[in-house]
Amino acid sequence: MVLFPEHLKISKSMRKLRRSSPYRITQNSAFDKVVLSCKTVDRKDQDDTWITTEMLMSYIQLHRAGYAKSFEVWKGEELVGGLYGVELDGVFCGESMFSLEDNTSKLAFIEMVEFYRDKGFKLIDCQVYNSHLASLGAEEISRDEFLSYLKK
Repeated sequence: MVLFPEHLKISKSMRKLRRSSPYRITQNSAFDKVVLSCKTVDRKDQDDTWITTEMLMSYIQLHRAGYAKSFEVWKGEELVGGLYGVELDGVFCGESMFSLEDNTSKLAFIEMVEFYRDKGFKLIDCQVYNSHLASLGAEEISRDEFLSYLKK
Protein backbone atom coordinates (compact mmCIF):
# COMPACT_ATOMS: atom_id res chain seq x y z
CA MET A 1 0.00 0.00 0.00
CA VAL A 2 1.61 3.22 -1.16
CA LEU A 3 0.65 6.78 -1.89
CA PHE A 4 2.16 8.69 -4.76
CA PRO A 5 2.01 12.23 -3.33
CA GLU A 6 0.50 13.67 -6.50
CA HIS A 7 -2.46 11.26 -6.05
CA LEU A 8 -3.43 12.63 -2.63
CA LYS A 9 -7.22 13.02 -2.37
CA ILE A 10 -8.58 15.61 0.01
CA SER A 11 -12.36 15.47 0.45
CA LYS A 12 -14.50 18.59 0.58
CA SER A 13 -15.15 18.04 4.27
CA MET A 14 -11.40 17.76 4.98
CA ARG A 15 -10.70 20.92 2.97
CA LYS A 16 -13.32 22.72 5.06
CA LEU A 17 -11.88 21.34 8.30
CA ARG A 18 -8.38 22.49 7.31
CA ARG A 19 -9.64 26.03 6.59
CA SER A 20 -11.58 26.46 9.82
CA SER A 21 -9.73 24.01 12.01
CA PRO A 22 -9.40 24.33 15.77
CA TYR A 23 -6.22 22.27 15.37
CA ARG A 24 -2.55 23.15 15.05
CA ILE A 25 -0.15 20.81 13.25
CA THR A 26 3.54 20.53 14.08
CA GLN A 27 6.46 18.38 13.02
CA ASN A 28 8.85 16.56 15.33
CA SER A 29 7.82 18.49 18.41
CA ALA A 30 6.46 15.51 20.38
CA PHE A 31 7.89 12.43 18.70
CA ASP A 32 8.01 10.31 21.86
CA LYS A 33 4.39 11.17 22.71
CA VAL A 34 3.21 10.28 19.19
CA VAL A 35 4.85 6.85 19.26
CA LEU A 36 3.57 6.19 22.77
CA SER A 37 0.06 7.23 21.72
CA CYS A 38 0.24 4.94 18.68
CA LYS A 39 1.20 2.16 21.08
CA THR A 40 -1.52 2.81 23.68
CA VAL A 41 -4.59 4.29 21.96
CA ASP A 42 -7.33 1.70 21.45
CA ARG A 43 -8.21 0.91 17.84
CA LYS A 44 -11.43 -0.43 16.40
CA ASP A 45 -11.16 -4.12 15.45
CA GLN A 46 -7.65 -4.41 16.92
CA ASP A 47 -6.90 -6.13 20.21
CA ASP A 48 -3.20 -5.39 20.52
CA THR A 49 -0.34 -3.45 18.98
CA TRP A 50 2.88 -4.46 17.26
CA ILE A 51 4.65 -1.55 18.98
CA THR A 52 6.49 -3.18 21.84
CA THR A 53 8.50 -1.19 24.35
CA GLU A 54 11.66 -2.30 22.53
CA MET A 55 10.23 -1.01 19.22
CA LEU A 56 9.23 2.28 20.86
CA MET A 57 12.77 2.79 22.16
CA SER A 58 14.24 1.89 18.76
CA TYR A 59 12.10 4.49 16.98
CA ILE A 60 13.09 7.10 19.56
CA GLN A 61 16.74 6.32 18.77
CA LEU A 62 16.02 6.60 15.02
CA HIS A 63 14.38 9.97 15.70
CA ARG A 64 17.40 11.22 17.63
CA ALA A 65 19.59 10.10 14.71
CA GLY A 66 17.42 12.16 12.33
CA TYR A 67 15.65 9.34 10.48
CA ALA A 68 12.29 8.97 12.22
CA LYS A 69 9.85 11.88 11.95
CA SER A 70 6.49 12.75 13.43
CA PHE A 71 3.57 14.99 12.59
CA GLU A 72 1.43 16.07 15.53
CA VAL A 73 -2.10 17.49 15.73
CA TRP A 74 -2.88 19.66 18.74
CA LYS A 75 -6.08 21.09 20.14
CA GLY A 76 -4.82 23.76 22.46
CA GLU A 77 -2.06 22.07 24.42
CA GLU A 78 -3.49 18.54 24.01
CA LEU A 79 -2.04 16.08 21.50
CA VAL A 80 -5.12 14.68 19.73
CA GLY A 81 -3.67 12.97 16.67
CA GLY A 82 -0.52 12.22 14.77
CA LEU A 83 1.67 9.83 12.91
CA TYR A 84 5.29 8.82 12.66
CA GLY A 85 7.55 7.05 10.23
CA VAL A 86 11.02 6.80 8.80
CA GLU A 87 12.41 9.12 6.13
CA LEU A 88 15.11 7.56 4.01
CA ASP A 89 16.47 8.32 0.54
CA GLY A 90 13.41 10.13 -0.80
CA VAL A 91 10.81 7.74 0.62
CA PHE A 92 8.74 8.22 3.76
CA CYS A 93 7.74 4.91 5.36
CA GLY A 94 4.72 5.50 7.55
CA GLU A 95 4.75 3.31 10.65
CA SER A 96 1.65 4.16 12.66
CA MET A 97 -0.93 6.84 13.33
CA PHE A 98 -3.47 7.60 16.02
CA SER A 99 -6.49 9.79 16.49
CA LEU A 100 -8.25 10.89 19.68
CA GLU A 101 -10.70 13.10 17.77
CA ASP A 102 -12.36 12.55 14.42
CA ASN A 103 -10.15 13.21 11.40
CA THR A 104 -7.04 14.23 13.32
CA SER A 105 -4.94 11.39 11.91
CA LYS A 106 -6.17 12.39 8.44
CA LEU A 107 -5.05 15.97 9.11
CA ALA A 108 -1.59 14.71 10.09
CA PHE A 109 -1.47 12.44 7.03
CA ILE A 110 -2.42 15.22 4.61
CA GLU A 111 0.16 17.55 6.17
CA MET A 112 2.82 14.84 5.91
CA VAL A 113 2.06 14.06 2.27
CA GLU A 114 2.09 17.72 1.27
CA PHE A 115 5.35 18.27 3.14
CA TYR A 116 7.10 15.37 1.39
CA ARG A 117 5.55 16.18 -1.98
CA ASP A 118 7.00 19.69 -1.69
CA LYS A 119 10.41 18.15 -0.86
CA GLY A 120 10.23 16.12 -4.09
CA PHE A 121 9.48 12.73 -2.55
CA LYS A 122 7.79 10.39 -5.03
CA LEU A 123 6.55 7.67 -2.69
CA ILE A 124 4.94 7.29 0.71
CA ASP A 125 5.01 3.70 1.98
CA CYS A 126 1.74 3.02 3.81
CA GLN A 127 2.48 -0.70 4.20
CA VAL A 128 -0.95 -2.28 4.70
CA TYR A 129 -4.28 -1.61 3.00
CA ASN A 130 -7.04 0.05 4.93
CA SER A 131 -10.04 2.04 3.73
CA HIS A 132 -8.88 5.13 5.64
CA LEU A 133 -5.68 5.33 3.53
CA ALA A 134 -7.45 4.32 0.31
CA SER A 135 -9.88 7.24 0.77
CA LEU A 136 -6.86 9.55 0.79
CA GLY A 137 -5.51 8.16 -2.49
CA ALA A 138 -3.26 5.31 -1.37
CA GLU A 139 -3.21 2.22 -3.57
CA GLU A 140 -1.86 -1.27 -3.58
CA ILE A 141 1.02 -2.04 -5.94
CA SER A 142 2.96 -5.23 -6.58
CA ARG A 143 6.07 -6.05 -4.58
CA ASP A 144 8.16 -5.86 -7.78
CA GLU A 145 6.82 -2.38 -8.56
CA PHE A 146 7.51 -1.28 -4.98
CA LEU A 147 11.08 -2.60 -5.11
CA SER A 148 11.70 -0.83 -8.42
CA TYR A 149 10.65 2.50 -6.82
CA LEU A 150 13.03 1.87 -3.94
CA LYS A 151 15.90 1.24 -6.37
CA LYS A 152 15.23 4.59 -8.03
